[in-house]
Amino acid sequence: MRAPVVLVTGVDPTAMSAVTVGLQWDLPNAVAVQHRIDPERQVLHRIVSDMTGVLDRAEIALEHACVTCAIREDVIPTIERCARDGRWKTVIAHLPVGAEGDQVCAVVNWDTRLARHIRIAGVVAALDGSTLVADLLGDALLRERGLHSAADDTRGVGEVACAQIEYADLVVVTGGSDAVGRGLVRTLARPDAVLVEGAEHVDGAELLDRSHAHDAAVAWVDPTFDEELPEPAFPQIWRIDLRSPRAFHPDRLLADLELIGGGEHRSRGCFWLPSRPGKALVWDGAGGQLSIGTGRPWGRRAPFTRIVLTGVGEPPAGLEDAFDDLLLGPDLEGRNWRVEEDGFEPWLGNIRDLDLPA
Repeated sequence: MRAPVVLVTGVDPTAMSAVTVGLQWDLPNAVAVQHRIDPERQVLHRIVSDMTGVLDRAEIALEHACVTCAIREDVIPTIERCARDGRWKTVIAHLPVGAEGDQVCAVVNWDTRLARHIRIAGVVAALDGSTLVADLLGDALLRERGLHSAADDTRGVGEVACAQIEYADLVVVTGGSDAVGRGLVRTLARPDAVLVEGAEHVDGAELLDRSHAHDAAVAWVDPTFDEELPEPAFPQIWRIDLRSPRAFHPDRLLADLELIGGGEHRSRGCFWLPSRPGKALVWDGAGGQLSIGTGRPWGRRAPFTRIVLTGVGEPPAGLEDAFDDLLLGPDLEGRNWRVEEDGFEPWLGNIRDLDLPA
């Protein structure tokens, strides 16, 4: 019989601990596995506990202090050991601060041996309700709060927290919140995700009755999603869906990224460049912090550009016009874009390594 596993994610250690402790009391015969990364010492701290107290405490030296290494080297192996031990019915995995649940779920999804012993019952995003909007749409970095996971971790708090909400099955807001913050969370989360105010109101039995909606979560966070999005149900929240079959102009985008990437809003989606037409390029930003990267090949799909922006209050003026200005004009669509460089090498790799059509 597979042991149900609940993953707790977040960017606030206090909120994550409150949810983990609440689940440990509420779930039947549960064991909690908590991991914390010390990037300066390149050490992963592990604590395993149940209702009798701390059972195991260890430090694991990491070859490279980062979330991916931590999950591969000790998080997943420890979850599996606890699941196979036989003493507990449920495993609660308090992931390192800033880790995203999909990193664990992806491994369980493809590792058939591991999937014989555990099932992901749910992915929880734990948030501090008193700082919701600032955390999600502000420009703070994890490093500035001492929450970075590696020496080169430059991720923004909002970028990480928004992604965690979007992937989660259950979002728990602790410490009180206002209607605007809750409305923002509800708009970012999957339509079928559950939003709970207060760790004490989490229904552990209901959580275990469900299974993590992996396919639905992956579809919702997929940068190349093309479904229509529901309108925000809260008057204080705005969403603008920018779409075009055209590519971004490399020079214009490089010069004016901040026109749609800057500002206090969440932005995510995909785009393409005529100099790199084979793969979808990923757009992921919040609070003025923006990451771009290379996604999957387009395959048989026609390339397209889609950036969805979500914010609070009144949307900035001119976003649609700015988006149109960044797109390739009809007069340039037939141009030969086989160039030596397009300016995006630091983020997207060497253009000469691409397999471009002749």
